[in-house]
Amino acid sequence: MNIIHITLGILLGGAVLTYFAHKISGILRDIVFAGSLIVATVLFFMQIAPDTVANFSLGGWQLLLSLSHFGLLFSFIILGLGVLAGIYAIPYMKDKENLGFFYMNFLLSIFGMLGIVMAQDLVSFFIFWEIMTWSSYLLVVYNGNDTNKIGIKYIVFSAIGAYSMLTAIVMIYSQLHSFNWSILFTQFTTMPVAYQVTVAVLFTIGFGVKAAMMPLHVWAPDAYSNAPMAFTSVFSGALSKMGVYGLVLVFVTMVSYLPENLLFREIIAWLGAITAVMGTLWAIFQDDAKKLLAYSSVAQLGYIIAGVAIGTELAMMAALFLAVMHGIFKGTLFMAIGAVEKQVGTTDLTVLTGLIRKMPLTFIATLLSIIALAGVPPLAGFVGKWMLYEAMIANGNYILVILIFFSSTAAFLYSYKILYGIFLGQEEPEFKDVKEAPALMVIPMLVLAALLFFFGSFPGYLLKYIDNALVTMGYPVSEGKWWKMSTLFNDWGNKVSLDLVLYAVITVFITLVVILFFRWKNTRYVSTKDISLSGEMPKEDENYSFKLDFFKPFERAVSPLLRYKIETYYNGLASGLEAFFDFVRRIYNGNAQIYAIYVITFLVILLLVANHIFTV
Repeated sequence: MNIIHITLGILLGGAVLTYFAHKISGILRDIVFAGSLIVATVLFFMQIAPDTVANFSLGGWQLLLSLSHFGLLFSFIILGLGVLAGIYAIPYMKDKENLGFFYMNFLLSIFGMLGIVMAQDLVSFFIFWEIMTWSSYLLVVYNGNDTNKIGIKYIVFSAIGAYSMLTAIVMIYSQLHSFNWSILFTQFTTMPVAYQVTVAVLFTIGFGVKAAMMPLHVWAPDAYSNAPMAFTSVFSGALSKMGVYGLVLVFVTMVSYLPENLLFREIIAWLGAITAVMGTLWAIFQDDAKKLLAYSSVAQLGYIIAGVAIGTELAMMAALFLAVMHGIFKGTLFMAIGAVEKQVGTTDLTVLTGLIRKMPLTFIATLLSIIALAGVPPLAGFVGKWMLYEAMIANGNYILVILIFFSSTAAFLYSYKILYGIFLGQEEPEFKDVKEAPALMVIPMLVLAALLFFFGSFPGYLLKYIDNALVTMGYPVSEGKWWKMSTLFNDWGNKVSLDLVLYAVITVFITLVVILFFRWKNTRYVSTKDISLSGEMPKEDENYSFKLDFFKPFERAVSPLLRYKIETYYNGLASGLEAFFDFVRRIYNGNAQIYAIYVITFLVILLLVANHIFTV
């Protein structure tokens, strides 16, 4: 048995065993769950080298699994984030119901995503895609909050994406008589142009749904914010990257060969930029931290989609770098918000306040993630965004640069809203007994936050893997040439090295720590109510933290952009279809006598027009 079979078998078997272990013992369930995840991850990275191949048969079809350098890059996101989120999930999900069901679907989603990045044929790719989709759907509706609306919306859009992909697969097989990706890559141009365009469009729809690309994004905010936070860190951080993975395949191997006058790249790049801007604007005006992060995830994915669509070496490298970073900082943020929800019981930004002293480690993880999200040096988000700006300018996409830069700048607003709303402001009596989250929840957050600092200081460690991934996808062998196109890494960039920025920041922090340490004896504890406002001291029941309608003036300024929501049109379409199907239901009502009348009426009409129809 191949090591790939063993690794996937551990995840699949672990999912089943975890479900039944729950019926025996909670401790046994947790051991089986965590053990399956960790053992599979260790085996994967220690025993499976790139180009390792595994074959298996399914219904007479020979299916092929193999790990490429491109798949390896995404496996870092899937398994790295999956293990940390799995550890986090054990204390977060404690005392909740149906935990066997939750952990089973958690492992199945990891199993599906890992299978996707190793699938070398369209059949196994689609099977793993559906496993990922259905397991994630069951976790979206796990909490039971408005499942009819949220769950149906997610599964309907997932079905649209799946049927689009399935149609494209059938069209490919009708022309190439093969399901192998390698055959598609080498013989794509032998198909008629109409087929090429249709297949590319269908795959873009299928992958665009999972990447939350506008106008296919409407499922994402509710799904991300209503799934358990232990899974949402994987849902937003890793599962959305399967859409990015697919879009890269489409643009590198299909769109590159389409006629340029179709403006395919330009259209998708603009959709990516619009996704970034609108997602950011909607995030700014959310008062629930989970919904805010959900819209933020949509916006951040817009940057990645724009980079993939532009498709130059530097743009693709920036997009893939941002894809990894998004998985890290968004995973951290959802974990942090989950920790707050676990300890306090709410994520309402108009209620939360002053938790910095109660949950200092969660605050540190949140702060570092937000700095990375906003693209501030020396954390890793800055590197990816800078490269993306340069790629767009070099390619002449000046308006797109303005849109992306506006979105990135506006992200400061909702980033500050999270920090201020949860951790800063005045302390309230109802939060006096709040404690820091359990260690198994805090450690994964801090590990991910540390990675943001590491890759911001030493991005070359990740860019080497991205470089190998691009070579696998058909880009010329570069040996680091592509990322050195950026001023961050070329000869001029070395003169303004980020190392100097990093050392300056570290020096400032160390200096502040030393000063505070030596002055500690002369300081006293001051509560957040120990202030004066216009010469008056606030009472214990008074709070001067301003939160409600925090950005109301800005909201009035951008209200024309927010007036129309694509979801309104989708709801109108759904209502129209519902009315049509209700009309059909009235016709086909199950009454045999009515059906007999339909048959007689049809025969009478047929006899009346028979001479006109059958006359030669």
